[in-house]
Amino acid sequence: MENNLTPHRQLTKAGDRAAPSRRSHASHAARAEPRPPTPSVGTKAPGPGVARVPGARSPGQPCSALEYLHLARVLPQGDLDVLFSNIDDVIKVNSKFLQDLQETDSKEEEQVELIGNLFLESQEELEQVYKVYCANYDQALQLVESYRKEPELQREIRNVIEAVVPQAGSSGLSFLLVTPLQRITKYPLLLQKILENTLPDASAYPVLQRAASALQDVNTNINEYKRCKEVASKYTKVEQLTLRERLARINTHTLSKKTTRLGQLLKQEAGLVPRTEDKEFDDLEERFHWVSLCVTELKNNVAAYLDNLEALLGFRPQECDLDIPGGPVVQYCDLARDLQLHAFPEFQRLESLVWQPLCSLAKALAGPQNLIKKRLDKLLDFERLEEKLLEVGSETYEEKEARHTYQALNSLLVAELPQFNQLAMQWLGQILRTFVALQRDLAKQVLQKAEGSLAQLPHHQLAEPAFRKLVEDALGQAGHQLRSFQEDFEKVLPPPTMQPLPPGAERQVQALLSRYGPGKLYQVTGNISGAGTLDLTLLRGQIVALLQNKDTKGNSNRWLVDTGGHRGYVPAGKLELYHVIPGEEKLGGQAGPREDSRHLTPEPAPAPGPVSSVPAGTQVVAVYPFVARSSHEVSLQAGQPVTVLEAQDKKGNPEWSLVEVNGQRGYAPSSFLARAPSPAPWGWSLPS
Repeated sequence: MENNLTPHRQLTKAGDRAAPSRRSHASHAARAEPRPPTPSVGTKAPGPGVARVPGARSPGQPCSALEYLHLARVLPQGDLDVLFSNIDDVIKVNSKFLQDLQETDSKEEEQVELIGNLFLESQEELEQVYKVYCANYDQALQLVESYRKEPELQREIRNVIEAVVPQAGSSGLSFLLVTPLQRITKYPLLLQKILENTLPDASAYPVLQRAASALQDVNTNINEYKRCKEVASKYTKVEQLTLRERLARINTHTLSKKTTRLGQLLKQEAGLVPRTEDKEFDDLEERFHWVSLCVTELKNNVAAYLDNLEALLGFRPQECDLDIPGGPVVQYCDLARDLQLHAFPEFQRLESLVWQPLCSLAKALAGPQNLIKKRLDKLLDFERLEEKLLEVGSETYEEKEARHTYQALNSLLVAELPQFNQLAMQWLGQILRTFVALQRDLAKQVLQKAEGSLAQLPHHQLAEPAFRKLVEDALGQAGHQLRSFQEDFEKVLPPPTMQPLPPGAERQVQALLSRYGPGKLYQVTGNISGAGTLDLTLLRGQIVALLQNKDTKGNSNRWLVDTGGHRGYVPAGKLELYHVIPGEEKLGGQAGPREDSRHLTPEPAPAPGPVSSVPAGTQVVAVYPFVARSSHEVSLQAGQPVTVLEAQDKKGNPEWSLVEVNGQRGYAPSSFLARAPSPAPWGWSLPS
């Protein structure tokens, strides 16, 4: 057996040298040139003889520390992690395995039996490390394939590998990556070869049988785990598809599947067929949704907190000219400036230490959420196929694959959801602890910065309850004064009026009124730009008649109207009922001032005198803002002084006045103008 152990010693020495860390081994992601065929875990490797003991290494060994030092200069760390996955764990297990094998040298008579027992003892460890490496192998090969597009980088990698592992030849990185897979697939064959050369009545024979069977089970389990991972990677992808792209994916096959699933779900809801119960998974799913809810709520709260913090940091009284010399105001501004420069910038680490990790955690939840949702779809398929299998007694290859897909998804979720939930809770707890620590540090820094200034501020000797009461009283008094100011202001201003009719629109309104009646007339409250072929473009204040309060599709938000010349659709939200004064038979042609043609509010108190009664050149005030809609009109702002040039338009209509504002002349609604009132003086006093 000494010959059997010699190659294995060679193998583990290279792999056991310094047991590089995961990152170091990740760097061995050397690129390959000719790409070898991907071995399926569990397939037979080229027939090794008894002379190659389990664990014996082929000429291309996993990267040593020396290889890593060279490759780390060529490849980024992220690539190394993808390429070599958990190779450090693989080397660690094989190093221990080699050491145990070497210890059997001194017991030649029992060596074969000891080797069999050693495999049985190492079965679980071998499965755990190799299934992770094998599941990552295809992704590593994709990365190797991408290196072919960079000849210079590929040349550097090839030089590194040829210098350290000459036997790798032209295969390069692919040769290194495939070595661990070849090793685990050879174990059952090596044990079977030893078994063939062992007498059936030997004490080691049943041990070797169990070991060969155990290692075959290891390969089977690795293959199943790899298949589960492939299914999971297929359904964990989060695609942001437009409606057009989603519709493009619909075909008869997808419609048939969704219809069948819906039918199965309806039968379960109606109690016609039993529902599959899986309490273990239901408990895990409930806990996962609880974790997701916690993450979502915390993310929303932190987002609101950051918005408020941004508003707080945006308030900088020290940069404002308050025109208050000396006193507490200056002290407050100095304190605010000190906090802005020293305390708050440190607290802005909240975004990198709390918000970004929280967003990453929320993003990590998307994959399991998709898997859980997809599991429900596959469960409905599985239940339907189980019913069919009981009835027919056979199934097609596609049906068998569909059943296996559900089983793979379910087993993967049951195995990994507990770990995910635990890690997510640890992650969430760390984020919360970081947030609390940042808050504590901020409070400590603010108190330290403010300690010297607080003693100079007024009311510093008051206890907190008394100071709170003082602030509340001051705010209450200021609020009362603001309400009094508002009431006085409302008494001064005339009542609000709607936008007046455009000049020359009276005849059109009269025609609509005589044709449709007053109950069908509406006024446009805002400018409308038609986007479609049947949509109208209207100006604010224009009168239209309602034909139908919905469109042809039944949408009540689009109304069909008549402008007196055109018919089309307008948004219902921009129309308001136009109230005509009872008994009014004629809308235009009045020589003097007239009342507003609509009453939207109760009869108001008398307003300041109308501008139509003032002589030309009189100074008045704009009561409400007005936006000019053409070059003949002029825009106004509430409270702006206005000079009346003519109290009517060219047709003698008193609803429009020719005015001058800031050197510009144009027409403005007369109802938007009023003589400046002279109310009794009033004001407020600040609390002492």
